[in-house]
Amino acid sequence: MMKPQDKVAVALETIPAGATVTVNCEDRATRVTLRDSIEFGHKFAVSAIGQGEDILKYGEVIGVATQAIQPGEHVHIHNLEGKRGRGDRIVEAR
Repeated sequence: MMKPQDKVAVALETIPAGATVTVNCEDRATRVTLRDSIEFGHKFAVSAIGQGEDILKYGEVIGVATQAIQPGEHVHIHNLEGKRGRGDRIVEAR
């Protein structure tokens, strides 16, 4: 986790489901019990993310939650939809 406002962290090694990890970011330490096995390089939620809510990684929006995501859940294509470069949706300018 790189920024305190991030909703996800990246596993630096494969972590089994049920493990409790401490995610440190600046002056904040968050303990998360993983609900899913998380492979190296994959993301997991460090806080609850509501359906339709933006997902932040490295302080940037990387997509939107397609369903509610609980802390410790794997965050990937099954529950995250990217917002950039899709090409299959027309977005109206506002």
